[in-house]
Amino acid sequence: MIDLIYQVFAFLKVIIHDLGYWGILIGMTVESSAIPFPSEIVIPPAGALAHEGKMSLWLIVVCGMVGSVLGALINYGVAYYLGRPFFEKYGKYVLVTEEKIKRSEEFFEKYGAVATLICRFITVVRQLVSLPAGFSKMRLQPFILYTAIGSAIWSMILAFLGYFAGAGEETIKAYKTPITIGTVVAAGLVLTAFLAYKYTQKRRQAGAQAATGE
Repeated sequence: MIDLIYQVFAFLKVIIHDLGYWGILIGMTVESSAIPFPSEIVIPPAGALAHEGKMSLWLIVVCGMVGSVLGALINYGVAYYLGRPFFEKYGKYVLVTEEKIKRSEEFFEKYGAVATLICRFITVVRQLVSLPAGFSKMRLQPFILYTAIGSAIWSMILAFLGYFAGAGEETIKAYKTPITIGTVVAAGLVLTAFLAYKYTQKRRQAGAQAATGE
């Protein structure tokens, strides 16, 4: 099984190498739209190529982030202008089921605008959380900001995983501690952004209640 995984990984490296940075950008745009396409087959092979000196690790992250934002904007725009009925009618053709839409809406209702950041780390919801953002006509600026932050962190995690996978098992073991620390820091950034958002939201609610005399 391990041999098969490495063979598939090597095959994906060849494809990404041939497509270059445009391939990463386009692949992540598709991944972040409603079309099912896993980012895990785009970024990690590119990260392995960065270890071989054939690509830039940071350009991989930038392309991954930009592609994710573009894909999310496509979803957001369609949802904003055409609404939920459009996806209820045509979503099935790209595997966007009613159940998936409801799940993404639940996340958005629970966490608000910051869900567009948090959900970048959750499979399926990652691609679809931009739909309820569009349905609710969320302001574009925070939508892009949260999506960009979440996408950058996610692309960075995948790129570094691919980088160390390309370096081989011994290197992964040698850098186990930095990898763990990096993952914890990334998770901490997401949590900090979420807590800051909730704090700001509570302050606004308290201010609104004070203004109305409640």
